[in-house]
Amino acid sequence: MDAIRAYALFFVAIFFSGLMQPSNGQAVSKPSQLFDGKTIDLGRAYVLMLAALLITYIVH
Repeated sequence: MDAIRAYALFFVAIFFSGLMQPSNGQAVSKPSQLFDGKTIDLGRAYVLMLAALLITYIVH
């Protein structure tokens, strides 16, 4: 019975030490801008690809 208590205590200690590690994580970084240049360029590329797809569909 003492061995079971020792294993249970060991398991609980490991479990709680694992829970305490994420609390020591990185500091919060500054919030990024909502729309940066890369996002706008990506949006334009998607619109152009959609337009090309629609034109190809209409032509065929």
